[in-house]
Amino acid sequence: MLTSDFDYHLPPELIASEPLTERSASRMMVLHRDAGRIEHRMFREIGEFISREAGDMLVLNDTRVVPARYFTNQGYEVLRLEPQTPTRWRCMVKPGKKFRLGHTVSIGEATGTVVDILEDNGDRIIEFDRVVDESKHGHLALPHYMGRDDQPADRERYQTVFARSEGSIAAPTAGLHFTPEVLSPLPRTFVTLHVGVGTFQPVKVENIADHKMHSEMYEVPAATAQAVQSAKRVIPVGTTALRTLETVARDHGKVIPAHGSTDIFIHPGFEFKVAGGLLTNFHLPKSTLIMLVSAFAGKELVMQAYEEAIRERYRFFSYGDCMLIV
Repeated sequence: MLTSDFDYHLPPELIASEPLTERSASRMMVLHRDAGRIEHRMFREIGEFISREAGDMLVLNDTRVVPARYFTNQGYEVLRLEPQTPTRWRCMVKPGKKFRLGHTVSIGEATGTVVDILEDNGDRIIEFDRVVDESKHGHLALPHYMGRDDQPADRERYQTVFARSEGSIAAPTAGLHFTPEVLSPLPRTFVTLHVGVGTFQPVKVENIADHKMHSEMYEVPAATAQAVQSAKRVIPVGTTALRTLETVARDHGKVIPAHGSTDIFIHPGFEFKVAGGLLTNFHLPKSTLIMLVSAFAGKELVMQAYEEAIRERYRFFSYGDCMLIV
């Protein structure tokens, strides 16, 4: 399949650059795969579609977003991808030509030196002479399509209410709709996948099979593996939770306690072993995420659903409305 097969035109005004005042006030499109039917509901009604008695199990990603975006005293941008130690970071940098080997930059009182340029993608390893003050200099790396810098309110809203394991650059946005009140009666368990830079990377190849995903770290606890094995229907909350479960099932035949890294790329033709439903937001055109959703629900039905979402003026992307696929 071609990347252009997953394109659609989105009116810019439908991009949600700010969150709703109430998390659970989002709209929820319900996509019934077998019947090919689309239903328009509110997210707070999700409990009507998920039943403990029927053996359903939600699987949520409990990763916590960290302030990973920094600006040097010289006005350059550093995106911390992985803190190898508190003072040694793997980073994406802008502009790259300024970050030559041996070049020094400063963030607040800390001075960093470029000690390596990675050949595979040009990431930099920067060694600082002291710990950078994250609370003072760190920013959330909001997606570029929001068209704004982070604000103090984003520290709470660009974070799920169940976030606890620090390490993500971006939020697992399907989980942003939950409040403790909506979540408490629902059967649920947790995995961790730290969302990495792949979230920001467009698909640049013509044939989707040629696209290479970035690797991301995950963990499936023993209690989660047991809950998933016992469930009659597993419903991942977000593409990150789904990718975690399907990675482990692919590698081990079923979901077992596991941790590691995954670069799994799910697109039409993929054989799902775990997911029986999916809660997800509306994704960018030509992105790996809309390809994943198309693999799960069928490309034709998904593209039809996106057209209807645009007609019905749904809010798109990270702070937008959501889709429940059953």
